[in-house]
Amino acid sequence: MELIDRAIEFEQRKKRSLSTSDRVKLSREAKALILELNEIYKEKKDEKIMDLMKRLTVIKRKIERRLKGKLL
Repeated sequence: MELIDRAIEFEQRKKRSLSTSDRVKLSREAKALILELNEIYKEKKDEKIMDLMKRLTVIKRKIERRLKGKLL
């Protein structure tokens, strides 16, 4: 379960004071992890995997919200 370990490490990584390019990389990495976890979830239907995907999605949305900037 190397993928789950990578996802947990990503979740715990520091995400403050990042440049725009770092945020883009993090967003893409989160998306890739979520898609890979989804493939495993389709086979195993494990709720722990679903919870991990949900937490990663929240992190991804926060990063993307910061990238898009404040809406008027």
